[in-house]
Amino acid sequence: MESRFDLVVLGGGPGGLDCAHASARLGLSVALVEREALGGTCLNRGCIPTKLFLAAVEPAHALAALGKFKLAAGSVTVDLAALQERKKKLLDGTRKAAGQKLAAAKIELLPGAGTILPDKVVMVRGSEWERTVSYGALVIATGARPAAPKALAPDGDRILDSDAVLELAEAPQQLAVIGGGFIGLELARFFGQLGAKITLLEALDRLLPMEDPEVSKAVLSAHKREGWDIRLGARVAGLKSEGQEAVVSLEGGAEIRADYCLVAVGRAPNTAGLGLEEAGAKLDPRGFVKTDPHLLACEGVYVIGDANGRLQLAHAASSQGAYVARHAAGRERLPYSPGPIPWCVYGEPQVLRVGKSAADLRAQGAEPLASTAQLAANPICQAHAQTAGFVKCVWAYGRLQGVTAVGHGVSHLVSAATIMVAQGWNRADAERLVFAHPTLDEALHDALLGELKPA
Repeated sequence: MESRFDLVVLGGGPGGLDCAHASARLGLSVALVEREALGGTCLNRGCIPTKLFLAAVEPAHALAALGKFKLAAGSVTVDLAALQERKKKLLDGTRKAAGQKLAAAKIELLPGAGTILPDKVVMVRGSEWERTVSYGALVIATGARPAAPKALAPDGDRILDSDAVLELAEAPQQLAVIGGGFIGLELARFFGQLGAKITLLEALDRLLPMEDPEVSKAVLSAHKREGWDIRLGARVAGLKSEGQEAVVSLEGGAEIRADYCLVAVGRAPNTAGLGLEEAGAKLDPRGFVKTDPHLLACEGVYVIGDANGRLQLAHAASSQGAYVARHAAGRERLPYSPGPIPWCVYGEPQVLRVGKSAADLRAQGAEPLASTAQLAANPICQAHAQTAGFVKCVWAYGRLQGVTAVGHGVSHLVSAATIMVAQGWNRADAERLVFAHPTLDEALHDALLGELKPA
């Protein structure tokens, strides 16, 4: 049985879903192929469950912060089994709602795996059926998965990836984490708040190596105060499960034993076996698909989200999906140019970044300036007894080029910061806008109007 659609999407994560809905609103007939569960990594194994987990331990951190000033006392106990059950109900309900929304938009959902065939045809294979579908345009939105070098490969026993660790029914007493990026930090934060002793290993010389060095330093200090054993420049020579322990061997001979080891060192695209190269697309050595300025990999085939390797963020995939819908419908001719895309790390402390860093600007030949506000002066941070951190604005050519921040609740500043960077604010713009008092937003205001210094 063969059907024809104006647009077929492979992958039902945020990018694929938003692309499908945007295309349907523009009058295209749309089919969406998903081989596992609607929502992709973001809903099922990433953004949503991790934020649910972090929210559950937030009261314990807040109580501890107040306790340091002898303002409150007591304890907060999180029931991980109950939290897992709540996660399941929440994700099940969200997936069901996503399916209902597809049906309401008259987008046909094909639950199976898609393979590209010649002549603009996709073969979709379900558990007990197969079907060929022809298309005018095809969108690859197949996302990515946890990946690691062979020497660090999880075994599913005591050596776990970020998918498997989210399924633990009991909190470990000791957790080793390999990787000091946002995935490793957020999951270490959660289990650390449950009482696990955290040993975090990062091969480079700082945590969050893509961030401002001052941010990395602040995050390191915060987690050391939590009692984490953080080892920078630590290179892992081998991993193994041994009885009820994970054994981590470091170069130089040191050995670390823990109940579990989380490997969080990277992600790889889900692009193998789709028939992309046969269709004319080119993949880099890691499997990411090369795309042109219109996100086309080859004639009639777009690639969005994690699969193209441009930026592995759910909201970046959604932005690309909406653009592709317009381009495929003939409503967009210009190249994809989304402007600044924000980025956050959650837990405590939080991190935000949008726009260019001082290092980016120097590499472009500019002489950046920076203005900074310390959260110690912010009344909301004072009220919560969590005053470590700062907001930093980076300037060049008289315009705001980037904002970064670290500390309590700073992710809530991200949308305002993104608008300001996108609009290229100058200091007069900041002076004209009234900021409410008392709010965390005032830290952004103070940073915008702070003393300018060489960055």
